[in-house]
Amino acid sequence: MTSLTAGAPGRQHKLIRYLRLATGIVAFFLLAEFITRLEIVPPIYLPRASIVIERMVGLLFNPTFLGQVGWTVYAWAIGLLLASFVGIGLGVLIGSFDLAQRMSSAIIEFMRPIPSVAIIPLGMILWGQGLAMKVILVTYATLWPILYNTIYGVHEVDPIALQTARSFGLRWMAVLRRITLPSAAPFIFTGIRISASLGLIVVVGAELLASADRGIGSFILFASSSGGQMDTVLAAASIAGLLGLVINGILSSLDHRLFGWRYLGAT
Repeated sequence: MTSLTAGAPGRQHKLIRYLRLATGIVAFFLLAEFITRLEIVPPIYLPRASIVIERMVGLLFNPTFLGQVGWTVYAWAIGLLLASFVGIGLGVLIGSFDLAQRMSSAIIEFMRPIPSVAIIPLGMILWGQGLAMKVILVTYATLWPILYNTIYGVHEVDPIALQTARSFGLRWMAVLRRITLPSAAPFIFTGIRISASLGLIVVVGAELLASADRGIGSFILFASSSGGQMDTVLAAASIAGLLGLVINGILSSLDHRLFGWRYLGAT
């Protein structure tokens, strides 16, 4: 009885949150529909929001377009996995040793602000316009938030816990497995969440700017160059945004499940 009573406020809070989200979406659609119906911009360039929504529904049931979405997600997932593997590994090593952190900080701060979009021409020359180019660009873009958050998380581990573990004779790998990684895990996961959204932006941008042969960006480019199908262009772009929303929602839910203690007392 107590558990049911305790769970009721949580369910009510979720319901209110979902209602607010739905209200915001409906309000945004109505505002967009009102503005586009004014035809301040000619409909050939900015079609009505209802037409874009209708086209979105059509694309979501279009096997050809869904195949393009699959290629985008495939390149995004490989790049994010590679960035996570490299970023976490390097971040743990750099964060564990002060000398390594001092030696690498200038390099990291120099390379981190360089936008991946700026190196798309170089990527096209070195790796062509296919999957390899997109994966490498996504890996480069998503590496830095993961690396930075891992270094910070490792560096912020409680020194008393580390000293206690070493006083009991635990080796570096044991300390890493039992103390360092569990303590730094919330920071690492935050870096992955940031990188997930960033990686999706980069992969679609790379497909669009590099005229890739597959992916959502390639589909958008083809639609824009085939008689100015702006309803299709905006629908595909909106689906890319919807995909990012779904990915962030999944990672956010996973974050709350794994590290729910961080949100205790949050309003």
